[in-house]
Amino acid sequence: MPDSYSYPVEIEIDEDGRHVVSFPDFGWGATDGATLDEALAEAQDLLRELIACTMRESKDLPEPSPPSERHMLVVPPVMIALKAALYEAFRGTGLSQRGLARELGVAESEVRRMLNPDHATKAAAIDRSLRRLGRSVIVSVGEAT
Repeated sequence: MPDSYSYPVEIEIDEDGRHVVSFPDFGWGATDGATLDEALAEAQDLLRELIACTMRESKDLPEPSPPSERHMLVVPPVMIALKAALYEAFRGTGLSQRGLARELGVAESEVRRMLNPDHATKAAAIDRSLRRLGRSVIVSVGEAT
């Protein structure tokens, strides 16, 4: 289970001078921008969708490759990172959604919403659920790039 959902990107300049960004760990998906900043903003949106799609397909999220000088790290939006952490913790339990609901003391519909990458969920609810599953959320703030 990843402990971070920041993934390295490969950046290339295409024949039109646009910055093309892809995530090698996922093996599919690319986006671009006229500038590097624009391409990286689009990459964050793409990373959200790559994580969400993986969750919708009930697949394992890839372990992020270690950062290198050649690859920049893209940090996903906070909420999708929280949902990804809950999703991975849930998959590690071997429980059904109904079983997880019993474990958490909530309705099964709430578990479905928390595991749905497209449904708004309060961060506090995900944090409580992760704690019940033996995980914790650690927030780190760094310099903006």
